[in-house]
Amino acid sequence: MINRRHIRVKVMQSVYAMLQSHNDDIIREEKFLKHSILKMYDLYVLNLQLLVEVQKLAAKKIALSKKKILATKEELNPNNKFLNNKVINTLAESISIEGFIELNNLNNWEENDEYVKIIYDELQKSDLYKKYLETEEDTFKVDKAFVIDFFKEIIAPNEKLGEFFEDTMISWVDDIPFVNTWVVRSLSKLKENNTFILSSLYKDKDDEDFVSQIFKKTILKHSEYDKDIEDKTPNWETDRIADIDLILIKMAISEFLNFPSIPTRVTINEYIEISKDYSTEKSSYFINGVLDKISKEFIENKRIVKIGRGLL
Repeated sequence: MINRRHIRVKVMQSVYAMLQSHNDDIIREEKFLKHSILKMYDLYVLNLQLLVEVQKLAAKKIALSKKKILATKEELNPNNKFLNNKVINTLAESISIEGFIELNNLNNWEENDEYVKIIYDELQKSDLYKKYLETEEDTFKVDKAFVIDFFKEIIAPNEKLGEFFEDTMISWVDDIPFVNTWVVRSLSKLKENNTFILSSLYKDKDDEDFVSQIFKKTILKHSEYDKDIEDKTPNWETDRIADIDLILIKMAISEFLNFPSIPTRVTINEYIEISKDYSTEKSSYFINGVLDKISKEFIENKRIVKIGRGLL
């Protein structure tokens, strides 16, 4: 499921796009924001289904080899360990995954089966695959460890596959690392004899509402927040501050004022961490300094009101 950190990143991107384009259609942009988050689920399911499609291709290859006129002993008696992998078979038998694919018409691997072949060929050549086939232990634990390594070492870092995802939907460029972690986490939680059921996209209704609220409150009040920022950056002209830094500071101010259950320090730390990935080398120090000053003033002036003990 999507976490608050990635929600903030998605909102930051939408706020940036809206301000840069001077677009004032907040309803349209909010719809696109929610759509891009929903599409993350497609990316998540496609990665899980890719494991199944690679196994299906392996089964076809083995079946064709058996039909050769001059088939070798190995081809007539193939090693079926990969075809019998309990984890991949659990995914293949998941009605939850099958239903999602059918409902959302996710036929990407049928229309672009060359990527399934690319991953299959890379798997076949790998030491990981050879060692797995040679492993005599036939347990769910061994199968799961192999599938996780298969995904982490072969699927996730594949550049051609990454380019395919990026070409499919531009917003997936920043979603891929998060979704890869999500896939690994899901595989790690799998237990023997359990049915695989897709989890919810959001942790709860609060997280889902957080998307719209932080986006709208930041956009609608961003001009007002300029004054708060100017007061704490007297030696900086606004146009000298990185656009992303301004947006992150304004989003943090929105959290200070409108989300009483989120501790002030948590808000500051979250935006500092995001700036390390999306802004300049020194942005985290700048954002920390500005938000620290603003939060202290807001607390003193009682503009920040938090619910619960220890939330400031």
